[in-house]
Amino acid sequence: MRHVLVLNASYEPLNITTWRRAMVMLLKGKAEGLEHDLGRPIRPDHHLPTVIRLRQFVRVPYKQLPLTRRNVFHRDGHSCQYCGFQGEQLSIDHVLPRSRGGGDSWENVTTACLRCNVRKGNRTPREAGMPLAREPRRPISSLYFEATRQIRAGTHQEWAKYVIGA
Repeated sequence: MRHVLVLNASYEPLNITTWRRAMVMLLKGKAEGLEHDLGRPIRPDHHLPTVIRLRQFVRVPYKQLPLTRRNVFHRDGHSCQYCGFQGEQLSIDHVLPRSRGGGDSWENVTTACLRCNVRKGNRTPREAGMPLAREPRRPISSLYFEATRQIRAGTHQEWAKYVIGA
């Protein structure tokens, strides 16, 4: 099933929908097509959309993404931020250890394999001589996760210019 990135009238990503729903919005005049899959014509003059933009601005309330183990792993690409290991033996590491005043926040937790987590111990990455691959940051939204996954997989490279940080 092909997915379509839906942008607000301000070009801000809103959600990801199916190509059928996107076609309905295009045919009803509620959206305009910005990017199309030229390899998949529906009719000689119509191609499947991959990015559409709503004609009218939709106000969406902001909802923060909760700090959960699953979301931290997803943000970090399910890989250790110290050595790059990808596998089942992953854990959550506090950049500034809790015993030294570090709390549970997006900016202080990262994904680490068990080996690196034990090696780092009760130290900061600088003290342990273990630099982080990426500085931990608060993700923008769950839509950001899905969109960047699609972009990295190579299925929707054209989404990159609409998703900040992808």
